[in-house]
Amino acid sequence: MGSVKQPCSIAIIGAGIGGIALAIGLLKQDVECTIYEAATKFDAVGAGIGLGPNALKAMELMDEKFAKLYDEIKVGNTSPERVHEQIEILGAEEGFGITDGWKGGSVGHPKFTRSSAHRKALLEVMKSLIPEGTVKFNKRVLSVDQSSERHVLLKFEDGESVSVDAVVGCDGIKGVSRRWVLEQRFPEEVPAKYCNEYVYRGMTSMENAKNIIGTYAEDARWFMKDSAGWAMYPISGGTEVNIVAFIQDEQPWKGEQAVREVTREDMELEFEGFDHRLRGLLQYVKPAKWPLFNHPDTPTYFNGRIAILGDSAHASSPSQAAGAGQGLEDALILSRLFGLLESPDQVEKVFEIYDSVRRPRAQRIVRESLDVGIAYFLRDKRFGRNLQKITVDANERLPGIWWHDLEGDVKRAEAMFFNVKDDGVDELRGNK
Repeated sequence: MGSVKQPCSIAIIGAGIGGIALAIGLLKQDVECTIYEAATKFDAVGAGIGLGPNALKAMELMDEKFAKLYDEIKVGNTSPERVHEQIEILGAEEGFGITDGWKGGSVGHPKFTRSSAHRKALLEVMKSLIPEGTVKFNKRVLSVDQSSERHVLLKFEDGESVSVDAVVGCDGIKGVSRRWVLEQRFPEEVPAKYCNEYVYRGMTSMENAKNIIGTYAEDARWFMKDSAGWAMYPISGGTEVNIVAFIQDEQPWKGEQAVREVTREDMELEFEGFDHRLRGLLQYVKPAKWPLFNHPDTPTYFNGRIAILGDSAHASSPSQAAGAGQGLEDALILSRLFGLLESPDQVEKVFEIYDSVRRPRAQRIVRESLDVGIAYFLRDKRFGRNLQKITVDANERLPGIWWHDLEGDVKRAEAMFFNVKDDGVDELRGNK
């Protein structure tokens, strides 16, 4: 890596996938940063993570090494005929067929290759791309003050204070940075909104899963039923299977936005009417409800010298497996813009362009994912219980996420920074 330019000091709040991705992108642009993490060590919430072609392209455009290392840990479908398939849609009732004669619906694309990994493995890859000392642990932010026009003052619970030129909140759906950005102008949008669904999560070895459900365990599948569903797919190099079982909830979520333990008997009652093989896998599912919340209406991603990224900005339900990819797209655009920065006076300009480029697409995907969840619960009036129509819709909709022109987004952001048309960017970039 070449000499590090330091036009401004950047603090990233949160050492999850979004925060580390931003650091990787910034370092590739020779921009230094520090990540402040409240936990005592790296921690991955959840087991599996799915990444589409857009996410892989964002990795490549941030740092080719990032993409290559991910290639070493990712796993796709096992069956050769399903390599280009995101999911197979099946019924969740006995026999896996809701409509007579249903044999399964293939959702995919000839250029698509399924890609998923264990979150811990992904974090290990990402950690290897940032220098030791980039992340400071046990650093919980107590307060933030940007009364100064040129700096943001961060105060931590341990008594330390840090003055920086820019702050990027990557602290997740329940983090504090969203409040810093929205509370003054849009207080009603600070809390996440309940998606009216919760999930049960589980994981087991591929061997255990195949003993119960056979070859259905080898590839990604989504089993659908009225107001419920079951998704499962291989992770950990194909040695384990990740399970996410969905329940639609007509009632508001009361109390804390947190996991709620239930008895195993109560959990099993929720899956009455499911195929006996899926019920057999419940022994590997934790009896705990994970409520799903999202941010469908975020009106801005920045306030002064503070911006938000990833789930802090646009947490999404998992119906399209697009949430993590959107965080990677955020990191790509924002790191490229910071790479153009010559003066701390340009921080707000960077954030304004980032908001303009990223927010429309990310928010559309959040709202779309919520609608897709309703369809997958067989409650969308357009499709009802017709799995063929649901499959066709998925195949028409998902390419808009997967094959989005990220290089075009980068070029548009750079053009906005230089205040020129897109075709004038290459010349100006060469003069930087």
